Amino acid sequence: MNNFTYKNPTEIIFGKGTIGEIGSRVPRDVPVMFVYGGGSIKRNGVYEQVVAALKSHRVIEFPGIEPNPTCETCLRAVDVVRQQKIGFLLAVGGGSVIDGAKFIAAAACYPGTDPWEILRTHGACVKAALPVGTVLTLPATGTESNGNAVISRKATAEKLHFTADVSFPVFSVLDPQTTFTLPAKQIRNGVVDAFVHVLEQYLTYSVAAPLQDRMAEAILQTLVEVAPRTLASPQDYDARASFMWCATLALNNLIACGVPQDWTTHMIGHELTAFYGLDHAETLAVVLPGVWTHQLAHKRSKLEQYGRRVWAAGGAEAAVEATEKFFNSLGMPTRLKDHGIAAEEAAGRVQARFAERKAAYGEHGDVTAEAAAAILRSRA
Repeated sequence: MNNFTYKNPTEIIFGKGTIGEIGSRVPRDVPVMFVYGGGSIKRNGVYEQVVAALKSHRVIEFPGIEPNPTCETCLRAVDVVRQQKIGFLLAVGGGSVIDGAKFIAAAACYPGTDPWEILRTHGACVKAALPVGTVLTLPATGTESNGNAVISRKATAEKLHFTADVSFPVFSVLDPQTTFTLPAKQIRNGVVDAFVHVLEQYLTYSVAAPLQDRMAEAILQTLVEVAPRTLASPQDYDARASFMWCATLALNNLIACGVPQDWTTHMIGHELTAFYGLDHAETLAVVLPGVWTHQLAHKRSKLEQYGRRVWAAGGAEAAVEATEKFFNSLGMPTRLKDHGIAAEEAAGRVQARFAERKAAYGEHGDVTAEAAAAILRSRA
């Protein structure tokens, strides 16, 4: 097992009826920006609960954060933050809203002239950020308990990520009841997103970290168990609670301790979202089997372990097949043609973008522009 430092300062407030607890955790001596998305929280009762909990606070609302939050929208929020002297941000929604709030919080404290540098440097230039609290309504990204955010830029058709210690939420409220009214597609996406987050940290090569392996496999096995239940019975509280907790643990830095990580699937997937507008999880389901097949020689041992322990499947190829079948069983397409995308065109566009950045991803740093193109061609 490799050396590591584990850091996670986020307080998790989990369970039924916990939204009311935010009132005691949001400071009263500064204006608060209440950030949310397209209005679903006004239809499911979450908005009213948040407003009631903040009745003693000075609140400025900023709705309209997109499903793939854009730099352009977030910078409009930064203007409001500065004008109103906002001292705390409360993000209420899914991963996109929380990621947007993290970027707003960092950009408001950025001393330079172009906050997009936060994304270009992947957070290296972030030295300060306003505090952010969250109320999670869509389990998927794990952003409620980490320092990561992914932001898109319309002007250049880019989608980049940043990570910063100061971007961890100070608290996150997770009430599984807030997920009961979500469309099945969003639950499907959330399951796939969490599943692939685990695999990016687990399915690399062995470094004698059996506990991390077993924790990762437990999250995967739990998702396999509860995904069909939570899709079939949206108000099954226990299934939703297990799904929600899996999504948080999938990317809160815990299973990453001391182990190599991949993230090739995410990096290629971000480009598919930037170019074609696919949901993040949709890109992951398309790309992941191609990455594994392309990297089979490096990943065979771990794929065989994963196949045995999670799927009771024999062989690396069988593990890849079982994973793709699982995604399909959730109603998730796994081929570019399913989204009306020509594989050759996508391969060319992503290859050019990777080459421009001199990018090389994967646990061995060997997934170059040419390799990314070959992976996408295989996913026609």
